Amino acid sequence: MGSSSDSHDSRAGLPLEGIVIADFSRVLAGPYATMLLGDLGAEVIKVEGPQGDDTRSWVPPKRPDGVSTYYASINRNKKSIALDFKDAEDLQTAQELAFSADVIIENFKPGGLEKFGLDYDSVIAQNPTVIYSSITGFGTRGEGAKYPGYDLIVQAMSGLMSLTGDPEGTPYRAGISVFDVMAGLHSTIGILAALRLKDQTGEGTHVEASLMASALSGLVNQTHAYVGGGVTPMRMGNAHPSLYPYEAMPTADDDVIIACGNNSQFKRLCEVLGIPEIAEDERFADVGDRTDRRSELHPILVAELSKKTAADLFTELNAVGVPCGPINTISQGVEYAQDLGLEPIVDVGSGEGTVPGVRHPLSFNTLQPRYELPPPTLGEHTDEIKNWLKSLRNNRSSS
Repeated sequence: MGSSSDSHDSRAGLPLEGIVIADFSRVLAGPYATMLLGDLGAEVIKVEGPQGDDTRSWVPPKRPDGVSTYYASINRNKKSIALDFKDAEDLQTAQELAFSADVIIENFKPGGLEKFGLDYDSVIAQNPTVIYSSITGFGTRGEGAKYPGYDLIVQAMSGLMSLTGDPEGTPYRAGISVFDVMAGLHSTIGILAALRLKDQTGEGTHVEASLMASALSGLVNQTHAYVGGGVTPMRMGNAHPSLYPYEAMPTADDDVIIACGNNSQFKRLCEVLGIPEIAEDERFADVGDRTDRRSELHPILVAELSKKTAADLFTELNAVGVPCGPINTISQGVEYAQDLGLEPIVDVGSGEGTVPGVRHPLSFNTLQPRYELPPPTLGEHTDEIKNWLKSLRNNRSSS
């Protein structure tokens, strides 16, 4: 264990070395953020209730050792302490941890930590330089503060589901908890910005992120279609509202994704398909023209695409710089990333305790993210963390 003022861990070159994060978050958004920060050297202490993080029981699927793959996907490089806030001694330990940490992250319902003395106001009174990161569903003020934050609810209420699925069919959720992930990423940015501010001013900061705010920001062009243009976008299946062709297209066998983002790419597509004159046709000469007349252009392209296989188009189009790709399964996607040399699978831990994990999303030319600690068992490091807090108390009393 270590802290910004008492660290003896050797993680040379990792930018967050010596930063202690007390992670009071659960499920996905917060744990994802703290895993990314832990990969970059932060000391993450995962605080769990007696039953543990909910995702420990979210199965199937499981790893061969019986651990939930959901839990394992977002909890490496952490140490777990199990505490029951209803127990006076455990609550005191939780408070000590909060008062000693450099960063706190939590995703309790607004006001839910006040009765435990772990809310921002209580903590900042004892730990004035702390970075305190809160993740909620709909913010901490007004009507939204009383609603719990579930990704599926936010996908529905933000408008994402209205954009997902067949135009004539039912709205669909995304295949992952996309706004939990976004909120975790936004919280990570906020924490890093607050740490930089602390370097400059010596002051702590309360960083707030909500799934709803992350959703409206993350919907980017779709949100701004309404905010800036007064247009309410609706679902278009795999089609793009502002580009064509930019969707799944039929071939002689399987569908393939073709993404023409500009006139040059469209010209090269037409050349590969043997219809160069279409790129010169004034009806389809510009991006907006093609989008407006997609119903005219679509059958022309499909007639030529049907003469080639998806594999042939992937090879021929990418050879001339036209973005094109197959629609893979998750396993095919991982294998393709491996073929590209991205090395998506890493070994987490060492020796017999090594487990597979997904590589940190960032690469640096001066450092390597760490993969030292497999996802912890519930309360695995409770004694270690309590002993560290005791040593901090002893150091303070003797100074």
